[in-house]
Amino acid sequence: MGIVLKQSFRNTIIIYGAFLLGGINTIVFYPRFLGKEFYGMVVFLLSASNLIMPLTAFGIQYTIVKFFSSYTSKKEKDKFLSSVIFLPLLIALPIGFFWDYMHEWIMNKVTEENSIVENYTFSIYLIAVACAYFELFYSWTKVQLQTVFGNILKELWNRAVVMVLLLAVFFNVITKSEFIYYLTIAYLLRVVVMMSYAFYVYLPKFYFKLPNNFSEIIKYSMYIILAGSAGAILLDIDKIMIPGKDEIEKAAYYAVAVFIGSFIEAPSRAMTQILQPLTSKSLNEFNHKEVENLYKKSSINLFLVGGLFFLLVNCGVTELFKIMPDKDYAGGEYVVLMISLAKLYTMFLGSNGAIINNSKFYKITLPIAIGMSLSVYILNKLFYFNLNFGTDGLALATLLTIVLFNTLKIWYVYAKFKITPFTNRSWRAFMLILVTFCVFYFWNFDIPMFTIGSFSISPILNILLKSILITVIYVFLIFKLHISTEFDALLKRFYK
Repeated sequence: MGIVLKQSFRNTIIIYGAFLLGGINTIVFYPRFLGKEFYGMVVFLLSASNLIMPLTAFGIQYTIVKFFSSYTSKKEKDKFLSSVIFLPLLIALPIGFFWDYMHEWIMNKVTEENSIVENYTFSIYLIAVACAYFELFYSWTKVQLQTVFGNILKELWNRAVVMVLLLAVFFNVITKSEFIYYLTIAYLLRVVVMMSYAFYVYLPKFYFKLPNNFSEIIKYSMYIILAGSAGAILLDIDKIMIPGKDEIEKAAYYAVAVFIGSFIEAPSRAMTQILQPLTSKSLNEFNHKEVENLYKKSSINLFLVGGLFFLLVNCGVTELFKIMPDKDYAGGEYVVLMISLAKLYTMFLGSNGAIINNSKFYKITLPIAIGMSLSVYILNKLFYFNLNFGTDGLALATLLTIVLFNTLKIWYVYAKFKITPFTNRSWRAFMLILVTFCVFYFWNFDIPMFTIGSFSISPILNILLKSILITVIYVFLIFKLHISTEFDALLKRFYK
């Protein structure tokens, strides 16, 4: 776990730095500078591109991780990379050619009040293709166990660009419409930088000859492309469905709550980037003991870190909404709670997804992904459109779907490999998180009202003081209960 923890720590710092920028953008800049209508449209456009991206990527980002370590010679590796680099164009080019039909289909899915998106739908396509090739070249560096620079581009680049562009809107350097065009250009520029770095890390000799197992590569990519396309529905279908019933502004309100709830997943995203190639390598070498070791350690460590940020987010979310300029953003506490619960349970799975995706049992990802996408779509229709639960219903649909199918994935890995993420320390971690949540969720510091101009800083002070108290108690109990050997070793450096 040495290289995992080292790069995961660096990536976690990068991701939380990115989340800090994203938080400033989401909570402060977007609502004040862009306005809820244009913000809702940006949410819609980016979510739509995320739905198309797995299709345009052709699953190559996963294919590279799975197969690269199975080749023993540089020539075989170069032939493999030469054969897969152009495959996304087989889908991306036809989609672009028939985009007029896609444009009409998109406009038929939104209400007349949300026709503002009509002039910007081509950005959906450009961003989707740019993200597809970015993920391809990012996987290119992952298999070389070089994830930090790509993580900077993946997590920091867009948020930093958005901050600059929002400030440009505020100072009237660009218009709100130009904001969307410049954001699209930023996605295109990012993939060029990622490609340059990927070639710097590993520049293959390009061959016009297919590898011997090319049919297996295509077969795997087809399964993963379908699984990824279906799985993407789970992540972004909520925001896409909102303009079909309500004003597009509600997509902005929901996006803020989802962002806050998703804050806890940064360690998972950081660790997964290095766990994927290591798990693939262990599986290709039939080292099942190392697979189990990575599974259990990633589970408990992610659960503990995710648990801390789950507590910080949910125990301070009410105060956080008080600093929003538009009171319509408030009231999303239950959305935050349900989304963060779903993320925490996913983090508890550790390297479960990497085990399934990189094993010979990868085909199960397709029915699981289709089941998840159908489940969340049907539940969204039930809770949001039929029962009128509002955005709480969308979050509930996501939570129920993730709990059901993540439990299925735990069972499946156990059935095939006879391993689970559970240890005798998992229950201690669960009780620690539960008890701390119950103690602090309903309590706040009684701080007098302080304002700077028209901006109240009392909620910020409350969040800071409460977060410090929770963190100190939580970390102290982790150390005393000896829940994680990795955490014990890390904490002892500071304790001594």
